[in-house]
Amino acid sequence: MPFNISIKELLEAGVHFGHETKRWNPKMKRYIYAERNGIFIIDLQKTMVEIERTFSYIQDLSMRGGTILFVGTKKQAQEIVALEAERCGMPYVNVRWLGGMLTNYKTIASRVGRLAELEELFASEEINERVKTEQVRLKHELDRLQKYLGGFRHLKRLPDALFVIDPSKEAIAVKEARKLGIPIVALADTDSDPDLVDYIIPGNDDAIRAIQLILSRVTDLIVETRGGGRPAAPASVPAGAEEVAGEEAQA
Repeated sequence: MPFNISIKELLEAGVHFGHETKRWNPKMKRYIYAERNGIFIIDLQKTMVEIERTFSYIQDLSMRGGTILFVGTKKQAQEIVALEAERCGMPYVNVRWLGGMLTNYKTIASRVGRLAELEELFASEEINERVKTEQVRLKHELDRLQKYLGGFRHLKRLPDALFVIDPSKEAIAVKEARKLGIPIVALADTDSDPDLVDYIIPGNDDAIRAIQLILSRVTDLIVETRGGGRPAAPASVPAGAEEVAGEEAQA
């Protein structure tokens, strides 16, 4: 049972369920076990092999103090990404990937600076000296920056790697990371292009339980590697919880 994860757990979380056969990338064929009722079934033996390879990389990177940027903006992943990233002290993007977050990092970092500036303003008495209309405008700006950059603000430099939930969904993030030579780790379903990522975990990237299982074990690994102790309990998402989809407004 490498890295404290078993095929039984993968099965129970539905990691083996791929997309409909009409929605697939032929490059994922090597990870497909069978087709049942129009759905691809992922070969969990091969998933286990890739988990071992991927977790070894994450463990090594964590031992060297590397930073992993968690990325997952689909509604099923948003809350889990935020909770697990915070549990292991990693930065994250879980609402919308803003173009240039990596390739135009300095500009995005300046917006993080603006976020800190506004938070300081609202924590002081100075905000009460502003006219009401300006207070409302600044509060709207603060809320928007917190929404889109609240998890990204913890990134003090370009990350050493990305952990992506659904590389097809996060195509812009993947493209930027590849352009900069930043390694990409991904939980990828049967519609993904495995050639675009460096470390793949073939599996269901839509089901909440599947996403939570994989991310919680990644977080456990990071916490154990860095702290040398037992990790805190994994973040829990209520069964059947509905997360609000990210808005399309630009921060």
